[in-house]
Amino acid sequence: MRSDRGKESSEKGGTALPLAEDFYTIQGEGYQTGTAAYFIRLAGCDVGCPWCDAKYTWNIHRYPVSAVEKVIGRAAASGAPCAVITGGEPLMHPLVPLTEGLKANGLQVFLETSGTHPLQGEFDWICLSPKRQAPPLEEVFQAADELKVVIGNAEDLLWAEQCAARAGKSCRLYLQPEWSRFAEAVRLITEYVKAHPQWKVSLQTHKFMEIP
Repeated sequence: MRSDRGKESSEKGGTALPLAEDFYTIQGEGYQTGTAAYFIRLAGCDVGCPWCDAKYTWNIHRYPVSAVEKVIGRAAASGAPCAVITGGEPLMHPLVPLTEGLKANGLQVFLETSGTHPLQGEFDWICLSPKRQAPPLEEVFQAADELKVVIGNAEDLLWAEQCAARAGKSCRLYLQPEWSRFAEAVRLITEYVKAHPQWKVSLQTHKFMEIP
């Protein structure tokens, strides 16, 4: 649900956004696993996954808006080749000034989204992680470079196939075990990928490495 803080960021045209945190690390999931990346995690989410590992970002009122030019400056100074805009749900906010500024400083720009809001901004890679309780918009399905579906049970595999049918032909397909049900999910995913090799496995390697 949008809040007054979200409206404040919109009124500023995206020149200031509610920032939960930003830091330089290694991408731990999906197609870009192992890539050095500057993470920009925005606050606010209207999807609310029960297993989310970033629930601290949901309450947008906890985080003051930050000038995007300062965030861009930190990302550029880090030496990272790319920036990952994530959340929360980053598409709740106007992202054009942030993405334009990052690209102007030579960074590739990646987006991680549940796809529940229209796309805005310029991205080199879009990772769509769809959720059954809040299905993505069609435009995000079609724009996604990567589909990353979190799997906790067999019903999630059916949902993954429904999402894959809506994605573009060139979209890369990943199944990722729900961390809280890791052992069971890995067994399901292993057998499923063996039988359906168009899918690949995504692991949250940053958790094994114990890095942010």
